[in-house]
Amino acid sequence: MSIAHGIKRLGVLGAGQMGTGIAFVSALHAKVPVLLHDKSAHQVSKGITLIDKLLAKDVSKGRLQPSDAEEARARIQTVDAIEAMRDVDMVVEAVTENLDLKRAIFREFAAKIRPDAILATNTSSISITKIAGAVIPEGVSAAGEEGKAASGRVVGLHFFNPVPVMWPIDAMHECQKLVELISAVQTSQDTLDRSRAFAEACGKEVATSQDVPGFVSNALLMPFINEAIMCLEKGVATRDDIDKTFRLGMAHPMGPLQLGELLIGLDTCLFIQQTLYKGTSDSKYRPSVLLERMVDAQYLGKKSGRGFYEYNN
Repeated sequence: MSIAHGIKRLGVLGAGQMGTGIAFVSALHAKVPVLLHDKSAHQVSKGITLIDKLLAKDVSKGRLQPSDAEEARARIQTVDAIEAMRDVDMVVEAVTENLDLKRAIFREFAAKIRPDAILATNTSSISITKIAGAVIPEGVSAAGEEGKAASGRVVGLHFFNPVPVMWPIDAMHECQKLVELISAVQTSQDTLDRSRAFAEACGKEVATSQDVPGFVSNALLMPFINEAIMCLEKGVATRDDIDKTFRLGMAHPMGPLQLGELLIGLDTCLFIQQTLYKGTSDSKYRPSVLLERMVDAQYLGKKSGRGFYEYNN
């Protein structure tokens, strides 16, 4: 059956929290078969266990029929190599925020995945244009037809954490329904249109952004979190009072310090803030010294068990 996005099989590279979430909504809501790959077999096992728990939870809460959960789970397969994704219509990369790593992965995509597949990255801050440049074959002109066809299929699809949350958590905490769609300089209109349609099929709302450091979301959010950490660093207010101010004064579901730790991770916050600073050369984006020290100490937030708060993981 012909569908607007034309994605009949999806590949997801990276079985961490984001990749697993993308696989989950793609299988459950878009009803697309998913091939999930990660170089770590342990991470794949963790990801599949999480998917099983999420489906069981939705069934137990009456949000999902058992038969629908079984069908969604059956759509997700794990594979041992990128080569096994050869025939997918789209692949979404969801690995660590590192430009060199992502460029290497996209070069591998270009070599091993069929030439008309959409190549999407879930990056939250890195230039899509720089990633797209990596898929142009060596010796091929970026301005020629072959070069434009290669880089034109690269797009940014920034899902938000936690990806699987499709219902409000509570009265004050809306579900994470957003996907940020980012066009590289090279991205074709067909790639953008199909990517938008696919994100909507996953049950998401789509907002578009130009390819600037941090896009819309993190160009606004990260300086907010960074400034909150600077306030703590300077002794302007305590940890609890900074977060309380935004919870009770601005009706935020959580304060900026807690947000950075629970849903992002302080290491990722630092990387994105550094990307903003390097990408703009604007001193307003200089990372907090305290943020850097927290990351040096491996106090990353909930995922490491300690940040500005302590967690029982």
